[in-house]
Amino acid sequence: MKITVQYFANLREIVGQREEIVTLSNETSVLELLQLLAARHGKDFEQYVFEPKSGTPKAFLQFLVDGRSIMRLDGLRTAVPDNSKFAIIPPVGGG
Repeated sequence: MKITVQYFANLREIVGQREEIVTLSNETSVLELLQLLAARHGKDFEQYVFEPKSGTPKAFLQFLVDGRSIMRLDGLRTAVPDNSKFAIIPPVGGG
């Protein structure tokens, strides 16, 4: 199964690309996908996405599966289906 992962702002700089195709062997949760991406992209990715003490994703990040916030789905347990788009959205500032 394949999904497209989209990166924005600082995370785009960390991974060095706007998006990538990730091949998964079976249905994967958002948390499992984030852990896989951290293993693939290294310490900078891990530090940007995960809280150092708890190992949970940082609260300021938003995660979208096919344009829908995981908070309106099943949270970090949300399954990322085949051929979907997964986006990691940093906080947006303005002024």
